[in-house]
Formats: sequence, C-alpha cells, structure tokens
Amino acid sequence: MRRLIGLLTLLVLLPAPVWAQQGEPAPRRITVSAVGEVERAPEQAVVSIAVEAQAATAREATQQIAAEMEQLLGALRRAGIPREDVRTTSYQLYPVYDHERAAREQREARLVGYRAVNMVQVTVDAVDQVGRVIDSAVQAGADRITGLHFQIRDVEAARLEALELAIRKARTEAERIARALGEPLGPALEVNTGGGYVPPPRPFVMEAAARMDVSTPIEPGTLTVSQSVTIVYAIGTP
Repeated sequence: MRRLIGLLTLLVLLPAPVWAQQGEPAPRRITVSAVGEVERAPEQAVVSIAVEAQAATAREATQQIAAEMEQLLGALRRAGIPREDVRTTSYQLYPVYDHERAAREQREARLVGYRAVNMVQVTVDAVDQVGRVIDSAVQAGADRITGLHFQIRDVEAARLEALELAIRKARTEAERIARALGEPLGPALEVNTGGGYVPPPRPFVMEAAARMDVSTPIEPGTLTVSQSVTIVYAIGTP
C-alpha cells in the first residue's frame, strides 16, 4: 500500500506539458515522410571463388584440393591481390555415392570417392581489375565463380548524407503543406528514421567450362544508398 501511495504521489508531482498546465489544447501536427538517396561509384569488389577436387579417398581429395588452392593463391598474388585480402568462407569434405547407377540397377548406392570443396572470398580494391582477377583465378584452376558484388568503403558516411537529404526533403514538404493551409510551420516534435538501404550482393555464377581466351567483361555501374525519415511538425500559431 505504501508503494502504491508513493507511486501516485510521484505521478501527481511530475510536470505536465506546458499546454496541459495552462489548459491549452495540444498543438496541431502534420506528419511527413521522405527518402534520401545518394549514388556512389563502387570502390571495391568482392569475388567468391570455389575450388573442387574428387578422389578415391578423403586424404587424396584433401591433398589435391590443397595443391589446387596453393596454385590459385599464387595466381591471385601475381594478379596483385595480397594474401590478407583472401579469406576462406567454406571448406567441405563429403563422400560421393553412385546414386544414379544404384537407382538404375535397383541396388544399394556404392561409395565411389570423396569430394572436397574450398571456397574463398577475394577483395579487389581496384574495380577495373575484377575481370583480370576472375580470369587469373579460372586459369589457375578455379572451378566456379560463385558470387560477385561491389561496395563502397565508407557506407556509414553515404547513409548519413542520404539521411540529411531526406530531412531536407521532409522539411520542404512540410513547409509547402503549411503554406497551402495558410498556417505557420512550427518546430519538429518527433523524428524517426527508417531502415537504410545498401545494395545487396549480386548473383554471379561462372563455371570453369566457360574458360575462354577473351577477358571477362565486368561493368560495376553505380551503387545507391538510401535512408528514410518521418518527422512530426507542429503547425499553426501556438
């Protein structure tokens, strides 16, 4: 009971809004939303590369893929990619069974070997060299190029610039609404930011069978970073 009385006393003592204390109505409000977008030229590219090997035993498969990966890393270094810009993202070793033949002959699938898959992610600082890096990887024995996306180094700076643009657009819209209503625009009472948007990785698949003497053409284009905002303004004479 003492806690309840203390809570009620605290609620009574809390200051009410100015208009409530003076018996005035709450200010009228308008709510506006806007999206700001900025475009940036890509500064980096990230390429995902897979090397595969199959052999009769697990040991032979791992040894084979280790040798192929060393060959790939050497080719990447010669293409100007430092070792710290190459990161392993997946390593798999699994048995391979002759399911198709077993189904055809209606018998239990037989173990025919082991397959190892090593996937690495390569960061390329010069986007105009992406095609050359891909060609070097394929020529060095890469079996698949499983992903490619472009990015900018400072995404947060681009997002904040988009946010500032969104706020200016929202303010302009609020001023026009107030002018059309013949009312003065008051201060911002609430500001809420929505989710920003950064372009996701683009799908890109290239099989080793596509090896050609011509270089791989890559067009990075531009990236758009966006940010939304919703602002509540007071409107009318206080």
